[in-house]
Amino acid sequence: MTALDLLALGAIGLGAGFAAGLLGVGGGIVMVPALVLVLGFDQHVAQGTSLVVIIPAALAGSVTHYRNGRVSVRDAALLAAGGIGGALVGSISALSVDDTVLRRLFGAFLLVVAAQMVLGRGRRRSEASNPPIVEA
Repeated sequence: MTALDLLALGAIGLGAGFAAGLLGVGGGIVMVPALVLVLGFDQHVAQGTSLVVIIPAALAGSVTHYRNGRVSVRDAALLAAGGIGGALVGSISALSVDDTVLRRLFGAFLLVVAAQMVLGRGRRRSEASNPPIVEA
């Protein structure tokens, strides 16, 4: 690995961490494409690497939001329970898919989410029904 590769990895991590903290994304929407397109990772390795890297980044962002009263611990616990099961099934499924197909599925997913965000689709909870909650 060259010094330029190491610098690129640091920059990708910084960008993904910034996106995670600012936008609440897992960082994978930044990290996976960057690892594939900039450093030539295979899609499977990029996704697996992104999942490992996001653990400390998510922890740092979570602590910051928790300290500022922007976490619903109950909802987070329920989401985490489903997320663990989904991640296991999804990871096993990803390993059975060809790299090119997986890359295209990932790209299509990003396009669908982007379109929904731009078009303003999705249910919105009012601020009154969704106040900041920090539960111990």
